[in-house]
Amino acid sequence: MMKCINQLPPPVLLKFIFRGRLIFGPDAKSLIITLLLIIVPVIIFCTNVARNLLGETSGNIAGYAILMVTVVFTIYVLLLLLLTSARDPGIVPRNLHPPTEEMCYDSSASIDVGRQTPTPRLPPTKEVIVNGVPVRVKYCITCQLYRPPRCSHCSVCDNCVERFDHHCPWVGQCIGMRNYRSFFLFISSSTILCIFIFGMSALNIKFLTNDYGTVWKAIKESPLSVVLMVYCFIFLWFVGGLTCFHLYLIGTNQTTYETFRYRGVERPQVYDRGCLNNFREVFCSKIKPSRNNFHAYVQENERGFTRGMNSEGYIGNLDGNRREKVEDDREIGGDLLKISQRHEAEDA
Repeated sequence: MMKCINQLPPPVLLKFIFRGRLIFGPDAKSLIITLLLIIVPVIIFCTNVARNLLGETSGNIAGYAILMVTVVFTIYVLLLLLLTSARDPGIVPRNLHPPTEEMCYDSSASIDVGRQTPTPRLPPTKEVIVNGVPVRVKYCITCQLYRPPRCSHCSVCDNCVERFDHHCPWVGQCIGMRNYRSFFLFISSSTILCIFIFGMSALNIKFLTNDYGTVWKAIKESPLSVVLMVYCFIFLWFVGGLTCFHLYLIGTNQTTYETFRYRGVERPQVYDRGCLNNFREVFCSKIKPSRNNFHAYVQENERGFTRGMNSEGYIGNLDGNRREKVEDDREIGGDLLKISQRHEAEDA
């Protein structure tokens, strides 16, 4: 027997595994590329560089420690990637019906003999009080609700996400309130892994140089060490720059979306509680439970009725808003790339 709920689940763009216990975004296939970018270099390191370091440190526990640290830390990075990409980022459930308490009337429409007919509509924004400061929130036509503060509608996943940061194609998921901590730990741990593999590969070249006399002969003996050093050096600019950028965001209690959406606009720091409290909020606070019941069912007639309500009686154009959001998300992605390039130029 089917069970009715008062809110609609997320759209079918999401991918559900194990009856909703794992939730992936519509571009979850990109995870394969991310996994290969992590696993392949680690395998090359363990089968070539680490094996040579074991020979150089024969009878010493240091060689085995390098191998074990690499394997354990890689598993840790992969677990963080899974937690980021397979967790509900903070999706706000859609309403079955629009909020009637905010309904007002538009008398601009007329029929026949000029008789004014009031047309129900919803105001596009309203104000809520956050920490004693009025904050304007928007009405989402797709989800039929007023978005909570710091919430935004992702054009890729087609969902409103609480404390929306950005949509990350590398993890195939939105980054929001419930997976931001694991996302930051993932990129920071990836940075440490790049530094570790780079350092151990350089150490291997040093040992080979001592054995063969010249750096050139050492490189000819272990060219994969140089390949790993170049690979880690390139990716270190991206994940390292991203880590530094998000350290700044955490310290000032901002999101990527807010930073680039409202750049150049003077806004009160509503959510900034001080650097220490901001870090405590991200790393020490309890993750809120999901607002969605992914095991519930919706009757077909209710689902169809709700979809039909999306295009009538509200201010705005759904297609136009979606195009605008796609452009905004692409702009944010481009700005993130510029940030990593700027860090590279400054360090150079």
